[in-house]
Amino acid sequence: MVNQKELNPDGSPREAYGARLRRLREARGWKQEDLAEQVGCSSQHISAVETGRKPPTLRFSRSLDAAFGMTGDSAEAFEREWRDIRHGSMLEGFSSYVEQEGRAVEIRVFETGVIPGLLQTQEYAKVLADSAAQRRAITPQQANERVSFLMERQQALVRRRPPMLFVVMDESCLRRPIGGRAVMEAQLDRLLTFAASPTTVLQVAPFSIGERRTLNLPVNVLTMADRSVMAYAESQAQGHLDRDPTSVLPMLTAYHQLQGEVLSQPASVDMINQVRKGNS
Repeated sequence: MVNQKELNPDGSPREAYGARLRRLREARGWKQEDLAEQVGCSSQHISAVETGRKPPTLRFSRSLDAAFGMTGDSAEAFEREWRDIRHGSMLEGFSSYVEQEGRAVEIRVFETGVIPGLLQTQEYAKVLADSAAQRRAITPQQANERVSFLMERQQALVRRRPPMLFVVMDESCLRRPIGGRAVMEAQLDRLLTFAASPTTVLQVAPFSIGERRTLNLPVNVLTMADRSVMAYAESQAQGHLDRDPTSVLPMLTAYHQLQGEVLSQPASVDMINQVRKGNS
């Protein structure tokens, strides 16, 4: 008989998730292969989640709920536990925003200081997360979860009818070196690829526009299929998803005004190329 790894449900939220998964699986008399067939993955993946070597994903959690006959909003659902895990490594309110982002038909992003998350390479994102862990703002495990979650978030936008994605980034996002030359070169290449897509618009707000920059803090504005609009913004401690038109529509107006002041997409691509040459 193969020796099973002893699980410690109190070790971390991820280990608690894995331990509960194993307990429920064994209570049903299922082998890992049996559950894997129902969930649509390999038995090795089931083993890795049970032992905490791989983090669960939203899709995986929903598949588990279907296999065990649970609903996503019930207290015992794996989807709910997955969201609780995410709250440990993400700002409060961010999970709610990401759910809406995955349904939006138009996404507008303004960012300062760092490349927007939806455009980050995995290496760039890892440098930022590892830096937060080194400062002990989050744990190393939460840093890994943060990067995994970002990759899942990006993948969720790759669908048959992708949303129109408008991104305005401050010039500081390009000029601030993150992770060294190789990381920055790959990240700038990612921006150029993004700009070439037919469903994206990428613009840079140059330092030269000065006081004409209509937004001073990062903001995300979503337009849904029914044309309702919502906005998400963060403080240092928490995020807030705002659905009130009286506060959201002025943000949308400010975003449109900003687009009129910043560089065109061709000029923005030229600036990215110039920065990349200087980084080479």
